Amino acid sequence: MAELAKRGNGKVHFMKTKTSLTTNSMNRSPLRRGFLLIPLALAFAWFGLAPSIEGQCPQTCNDTFRNTGLGAGALESNFAGTDNTAVGDLALSANVNGGGNTAVGSLALVNATGDVNTAVGSVALYSNTSGYSNTAVGSGALYYNTSSYNVAIRVSTLYHNTTGIYNTAVGFAALDLNSTGVQNIAVGDGALIGNTTGSFNT
Repeated sequence: MAELAKRGNGKVHFMKTKTSLTTNSMNRSPLRRGFLLIPLALAFAWFGLAPSIEGQCPQTCNDTFRNTGLGAGALESNFAGTDNTAVGDLALSANVNGGGNTAVGSLALVNATGDVNTAVGSVALYSNTSGYSNTAVGSGALYYNTSSYNVAIRVSTLYHNTTGIYNTAVGFAALDLNSTGVQNIAVGDGALIGNTTGSFNT
């Protein structure tokens, strides 16, 4: 900083002076120093919490039984079931001890208590209780099913199946009305749609 100095000969000279940065920072108000500390505190807090945030489960998970649930009421009744995955509101909500089930979609496998069922689509395998080893892909597929070993691919396939087993339907509404028929194979939209109790049809 320049200052004026007058010498004895009447001339005025400029003199340079230095101001310490430390002194300036010390002379700052406490409020200004506080504002500088806030970003630092936030940064430390973020880095400290980040690992724990990253490791949290999305909603429901159990390391002991390897279950994962995401959605309101998903897997809410599970007690000892293992290796279950439920994604969607109330998916697998009634499951207590069943294992190896996968439900993706609102109300998929909502009433299931059996094992190794796969339901992808809203209300797929909706009525399935103790049935096992069923696969339903499509909204409403195997909706009324309570039996086992059925495969339904696409919307409303095997929709009315109740106790029929070993049925395979691929196509919109294929085997839609089948209720108790067994070992039927229907491929194509509407295939064997009128079959109700007949068996061994292709």
